[in-house]
Amino acid sequence: MDNLSGKVALVTGAGSGIGRGIALACADEGMHVILADVQEGTAQAVAAEVETREVQALPVDLNVTDTVAYEWLAEQVYAEFGELNLLVNNAGVLTGGVVTEATQADWDWTFSVNMYGIVNGVQTFLPRMRAQDGEAHIVNTVSMAGLRLNEVIPLGVYSASKHAAFAYSESLRNELAAEGIGVSALCPGGVDTLIGEAGRNRPNQYGGPSEGAARGFSPGAMSQQMDPEDVGRIVIKGVKANRWLIFSHPELRPHVERRYQRIMDDFDFFAND
Repeated sequence: MDNLSGKVALVTGAGSGIGRGIALACADEGMHVILADVQEGTAQAVAAEVETREVQALPVDLNVTDTVAYEWLAEQVYAEFGELNLLVNNAGVLTGGVVTEATQADWDWTFSVNMYGIVNGVQTFLPRMRAQDGEAHIVNTVSMAGLRLNEVIPLGVYSASKHAAFAYSESLRNELAAEGIGVSALCPGGVDTLIGEAGRNRPNQYGGPSEGAARGFSPGAMSQQMDPEDVGRIVIKGVKANRWLIFSHPELRPHVERRYQRIMDDFDFFAND
């Protein structure tokens, strides 16, 4: 999609952080933006910023784990705009701590948002995007945690969910390529967001809200903290070029290379028998 002006975007987790940055970048391109967030009132605040770009904004409260709410949202979007050109499944949560001490609630909550939240967005909107006349592209926010091991911060549960989201996005891109629907996986490093405090929105069935940063989480230990609005502009660049992977932190390339070198080393070990 070279020209985004007049097209329609939906961004989940749009009330702050990377979601807000992507929403503003979409608006700067002339896109109308549906802004969804689980934290009440935050989408409305960002919608006011979007509207200063002289485009339409539709803020909604949305829990991405709620398939009924998603279906309701899809009906509202297509009734208002008639199409959806860019679906950004960005909402995510972070669980810290060593993987061997994670509770079942940690696993269930993290995967319900980071993995199934993406699946819910795609399964709700993809049939409609396939049927519409306008162009379509999907962006799933993964993470560098989906490509490498973070040796500094214990993020095993979070990383597992992001590896799953990475594999899902890769399969989705492969399956939709022939239909002309692009799929990108956004893999940011450290960004100045509130994801370390995601426990504030943790539902009661998964242990309830918690205050402060996740166990063991230290944002500055991952990489330089980027401005979310800069990430938003990088996402737009990736969408226009239909890139499979969207990277915001090129300095993290050696981390990925080391991981895959370890994989190649074991191939070599068994190949030399």
